[in-house]
Amino acid sequence: MAEDYSFDLQKLYLEFLQADKELFVRCNAILKKSYFDRDLRDAVEFMQEHVEHYGDMPTLEQMRVKGKIDLQDLRDNTSAHQAWFLDEFERFCRHKALEEAILSSADKLERGEYGTVEKLVKDAVQVGLTKDLGTNYWENPADRIKHIQEQKGGTSTGWKTFDKFFYGGFNRGELNIFAGGSGSGKSLFMQNLALNWAGAGLNVVYVSLELSEELCAMRMDSMITGLSTKEVFKNIEDVDLQVRMKAKKSGRLQIVQLPNGCTINDIKAYIKEFQIQNNLHVDALLVDYLDLMTPAGQKVNASDQFIKDKYVSEELRNLAIELDVLFVTASQLNRSSVDEVDFDHSHIAGGISKINTADNLIGIFTSRSMKERGRVQIQFMKTRSSSGVGQKLDLAFDMQSLRISDLDDDELEDNTVSNTSTMVDKLKRQTESTSKPVNATVTSTVDHTEKLRGLLKRIE
Repeated sequence: MAEDYSFDLQKLYLEFLQADKELFVRCNAILKKSYFDRDLRDAVEFMQEHVEHYGDMPTLEQMRVKGKIDLQDLRDNTSAHQAWFLDEFERFCRHKALEEAILSSADKLERGEYGTVEKLVKDAVQVGLTKDLGTNYWENPADRIKHIQEQKGGTSTGWKTFDKFFYGGFNRGELNIFAGGSGSGKSLFMQNLALNWAGAGLNVVYVSLELSEELCAMRMDSMITGLSTKEVFKNIEDVDLQVRMKAKKSGRLQIVQLPNGCTINDIKAYIKEFQIQNNLHVDALLVDYLDLMTPAGQKVNASDQFIKDKYVSEELRNLAIELDVLFVTASQLNRSSVDEVDFDHSHIAGGISKINTADNLIGIFTSRSMKERGRVQIQFMKTRSSSGVGQKLDLAFDMQSLRISDLDDDELEDNTVSNTSTMVDKLKRQTESTSKPVNATVTSTVDHTEKLRGLLKRIE
C-alpha cells in the first residue's frame, strides 16, 4: 500500500516532537529537515538548533515566530500514542532516506559507480531508531557467561589445540585472516579448514581467486584419502569411493574460482544465487585470498595497497556479518618476514590497515625442513576474543596428503611452543652469553647476527 506523507501528517510529526523532549531525543538521530515538505524545513532546523544550544524544546510561540509554523499543543496526548508515533516516524524517515538515495543515484549509475549506489540504498534501508540497548552488566551474570559459552566461539576449526585459544573455535560474523609468505601454506590451511567444517555438517563455500577449482579439489582428494596428488591419478576408483562416502556424512562443500580483482559484490551475488538454487544456507565462507580483491564502494589507486586492503577488509567483515557466516581469508607477509621466526604487525604486506579490521590474525611459519619433520607452526598475531596474542602452536603436517592436524599428546612439548622456536631461543641465549661487553663495536654485533642466521640455515 502506498504511503501518503501529506503536509498535515508531517506537521503532526513535529507536534509530537515539540510536545515531548524525550521523544525528540530518541528520534533526533534519524531526523533530517530534507525529509520534510519545504514549508516545514525551517521549523525542523530551528527545533534541532534550539535543543542543541539550550537543552530544551522551543515553546509553541517560539516555533511560530522562529520556525514559521503554528503547531497544536499535544502535551497531554503524546504518552498514549507514543508507540504509534515511533513506528510511524521511523517508517517515514526510512522511506524518505530511500527516496533521496534513489534520486541521487542517477548520475552515479551513468558513471558506473554501482558500489556507491548500493551503499546509499543499503544505508537508507537501515535507517531506524535504536532498539538494542546493549547488555546490563549487573543483570544475570551466569546467564550472560553461559550465552557466551554456547553462542560465541562455538564452531570448532577441527583442531582442538587451536580451538583452545578461541574458547572453542571461530565466531560467525568475524574476519579471520591467515597470514604467510609465498608457499607457506595459506591455501592449504583454508582447504583443510573447509574440509573440517564440511565434515562437521556445515555448508561451506570455498572461493579461489588464484588456484583453479580442479587443483583445489585434487588437494582435498589427497587430504581425504591420504594419497599424494600423483597417486590420486593411479587410484581414481578408490578416490571416487572414499570421497563419495565422506560426502554422505558431510555438509555441502562448493569450490568456485572467481576472477582476480573481484569485489564483495561478486561474492555476495554468487552466494545468494547458490543459496537460492540449492535451497540451503551457507554456514562458512573462505576466500583465497584478500590481497587479490578490489574494493566495491571506493575507487582506489591499484598501487595504494594500504588503502585498498583497508576498504576490502572492512567490506569483507561487513559481508561476514550480513551473511551470518564463519569467514576466513588470507594475506601475504612482506619480504621483511623472510628471515624472521617471530612475526609482528610490521610483517603484513600492505601495512596495518587490514590488521585493524581483522578480528583474528594468525601467522603461518614453516620451512622445508619443518615440513619434512611433519610440522607447521601458527603464531597468534591478533585475537579479539582471547588472550592468545604472541603465543605459538605446532600442528602436524603430512607432506603426502597435505593434511594438517593436531599433534599427538606425546609430541607436544608444552602445547604452544614449537621445537623450532625453542631451538631458536636457545641459540639466541647462547649468542647473548658469548657476546662482548656493552662497549663492543657495532661490527661485532652484526657478526653475531649473521652467525645466528647461518646456523639456522644449516639446521634447516
